[in-house]
Amino acid sequence: MEEFLRLIEHNPMMPLEDMAVLLGRTPEETAALFDEATARGYIRGYAAYVDWDEAGISRVEAFIELHVSPRKSCGFDEIAGNIAAFDEVDSVLLMSGSYDLLVMITGKSFQEIALFVAKRLSPLDDVLSTSTSFLLRTYKRGGRLYQDKEADERERTVL
Repeated sequence: MEEFLRLIEHNPMMPLEDMAVLLGRTPEETAALFDEATARGYIRGYAAYVDWDEAGISRVEAFIELHVSPRKSCGFDEIAGNIAAFDEVDSVLLMSGSYDLLVMITGKSFQEIALFVAKRLSPLDDVLSTSTSFLLRTYKRGGRLYQDKEADERERTVL
């Protein structure tokens, strides 16, 4: 199952027949793995990695580090669940290290994200502090390179 999950995570659009060859299984066995992984909740969805800059569409992504204060009746899971319920939030991750939660959001402008942090996130009772970092450029995401392909300007002489 692990090898199948790695394949589908890397390329969810790969035809089952091709996966079957790579796994050394029949297409029917591979389809059964797919069905089982879906039924058990191992596969949570599919994503396309879009180069928004290349598409010419303005979009701002931010990573917000949160220090929170979980109460006895309300641990990290409940706080994270409350934050995840906001439509603006793409991801909420519990972290080890210098902060507790990492929140990733996407907006149309820096101001839109700043207002979300100031008016919706910071006022939450369990949030002690926030630190927002804005994504400036993507070089690699989801195992895929985003950097521009530089033209090879060298001249070649054939003898």
